[in-house]
Amino acid sequence: MAAGYAGLAGYVEVLRARHAARLLVGTLVGRLPNAVAAVAVLLFVRAQGGGYGLAGALAAAYGVANAVGQPLLGRLVDLYGQPKVQFPAVVVSALAMTLFAFTGIGPLPLAYVCMVVSGLCAPPLEGGLRALWPAVLRRPDQVTTAYALDAVAQEVMFTVGPLLVTLCTALWSERAALVLLNAVGVLGALSVVVSSPSRAWRSAPREPHWLGALRSRGLLVLLGSFFFVGIALGSIAVAAVSYADGHGGDGVYGVLIAALGLGALVGGTGYGARRWPGAPERQLRVLVALLAVCYLPLMLRPDAVAMTVLSALAGVFLAPCLACGFVLVDRHAPSGTVTEAFSWVVTTFTVGSSLGTGLAGPVVAWGGSLWGYAVPGAAGAVSLLVLLVAGRALEAPAGGGVVAAASENDPNRAAEPRFSSGDRA
Repeated sequence: MAAGYAGLAGYVEVLRARHAARLLVGTLVGRLPNAVAAVAVLLFVRAQGGGYGLAGALAAAYGVANAVGQPLLGRLVDLYGQPKVQFPAVVVSALAMTLFAFTGIGPLPLAYVCMVVSGLCAPPLEGGLRALWPAVLRRPDQVTTAYALDAVAQEVMFTVGPLLVTLCTALWSERAALVLLNAVGVLGALSVVVSSPSRAWRSAPREPHWLGALRSRGLLVLLGSFFFVGIALGSIAVAAVSYADGHGGDGVYGVLIAALGLGALVGGTGYGARRWPGAPERQLRVLVALLAVCYLPLMLRPDAVAMTVLSALAGVFLAPCLACGFVLVDRHAPSGTVTEAFSWVVTTFTVGSSLGTGLAGPVVAWGGSLWGYAVPGAAGAVSLLVLLVAGRALEAPAGGGVVAAASENDPNRAAEPRFSSGDRA
């Protein structure tokens, strides 16, 4: 890939492509219930008189079910198309959460069933969007920019989402927040699945195999690396709580997490605005190395102002890692499994983040925030080690995706996607 600078014009070019803005916004809105589920359930359970333990258990039931459901539904999307799977799934998910909102925690078994059904049926909109980008955009370099835009938009959503929950709760109630946000999610998913690219999209012919996308060694390497990045993200949130307890409380914690998201927003925007030299697998190794290095200064634990700056620095290379990783997922996904492959990335991050949160709790209880912040640094180092040790698998793609298949010396060269493109821009 030749070096070059596209600036914000590259993002404008992507968003001006027919259907692109609609698909991006619809996917983000459709994923809103999933992004805010933990916070919304916590507030609702507390309003119902339940404790933090029960709220955490219900949120965990949703999270585990969601981690299981994403690749399963992704495989169904690859087999039967997006509208036939995405829309029924989002409706069932929203109905289950709405039932929970009106029945509450009184019949506890029913509450758990609602959480499991809602999480399991949350549609794989992320994977679906990334499968659509090559069908909507004309050039591989535009798809790379779209992946970066996708990663940046996620940071915005995960920052704004909890604020929307608290706003709905303040204006109406915790029950209204659950119902309203899930209803909005249905509308977002509907906007995506009725679009012509979604309706026209068909997966490439696939070889029947029970492992599906997981039969790709390169994809397994990527998932292994991203798993440890997820651990870093989950653990850094717990370490920030411990740090904030001694430096100003909840307000400081909120600032640190916001700074982490801001850093990812800036880093992702900068990464997508430039054409970077070198093959994507080499880029990913460099980006993960920088991500791991930037976690280490957090162990210094300076005053709150300096710690905010260090938190922003720790987030700078997250979105670029994701964007570059998406290119490689497309490259290594076996033919006919692209949605499932991207959905496995979502599952890997979810499981890794949950494990990181669980791991950091005892570490912080034993050694305080110093050792708590050592966990993301160590996890980042292991993520890099996975990429270094298994480098040959990354350099032997299963089929050569639309982005990585383009000539490294000519990033603007057109490349045909490995599936039917539907309605091109």
